[in-house]
Amino acid sequence: MRIRIYSKQELALMYFPEAKSHTAVNHLMRWINRCGQLRSELEAAHYRPCNRHFTARQVQLIVDYLGFPVSVQ
Repeated sequence: MRIRIYSKQELALMYFPEAKSHTAVNHLMRWINRCGQLRSELEAAHYRPCNRHFTARQVQLIVDYLGFPVSVQ
């Protein structure tokens, strides 16, 4: 997996490849929201819930906390 800008949908589908896109996004956001430290670090990296994309820095934080998506391991 290359660390770059990803849309929420694109990244979510990498973590949940069998899910429909909106369901995958909901699952990913639930994982992020349940990990308070990750959520705090994302907010410090200028993430807002209305954003449609994750910056490369935000993607790196997500991978650091949640691991690499199943579809790229």
